[in-house]
Amino acid sequence: MDIDFCAELEQDVRFKEGLKACMNCGICTAICPAAELYNYDPRSIITSVQLRNNLQIKELLQSETIWYCGQCMSCKTRCPRGNTPGFIIQTLRKLSQKYGYFTHSEKGRQQYAIKKTVGENVLKKGYCVHPDLVSYDMHQEQGPIWQWVQQHKQAIYERLGANLDKEGAGALRKIHKKNLDELQAIFDVTNGTELYTIIEEESKKQAERMNLGFSDNIDNEYFKHVYTYNSNTHSE
Repeated sequence: MDIDFCAELEQDVRFKEGLKACMNCGICTAICPAAELYNYDPRSIITSVQLRNNLQIKELLQSETIWYCGQCMSCKTRCPRGNTPGFIIQTLRKLSQKYGYFTHSEKGRQQYAIKKTVGENVLKKGYCVHPDLVSYDMHQEQGPIWQWVQQHKQAIYERLGANLDKEGAGALRKIHKKNLDELQAIFDVTNGTELYTIIEEESKKQAERMNLGFSDNIDNEYFKHVYTYNSNTHSE
């Protein structure tokens, strides 16, 4: 597949806003919290993009590197030339998803888990995180208190002044179907729905390559693998 990645990057408004005149000073790497934890260097990514080398960009799209960024945007606040490496990472990530390259890396494959949880939660409930959709089994790091909260959620949230899954105003209120339909329409016209479909389809192909079970529900082997597996090869 002969793709001009440079041309595609330049069509993205985030790329236009994020890369103005990098002089390779390295301040973005010096300030980057992810660079302290991972084998990650924002400066080298910007250099690869500036070289306009399609092969290098393709390697980035298939790599772990572009998934290390935490999107804190510290780089934006410190760059003396007004660049935002975090925006460039966003653009690279979208290309990686668009062409299915995210399945080539351990961290990239986690896009499937994000899509199946936070992504679908937004469309189903109107919330990124909702008590009905955050299971204790998947978040045991929260300890037994979270399990107790889930078992008594109606009484607890009422006591805290929330309006859990009920009509009217208040935190965690029920989002009307009209609003959810509008949200879905936004996803449709902005290609978010198409991107979700690609993530699902490419993840299914990867599951087959890894001989792992795959289904529409999150209770499948591939989801459990990408959600829990850590090769411990990402830090210095």
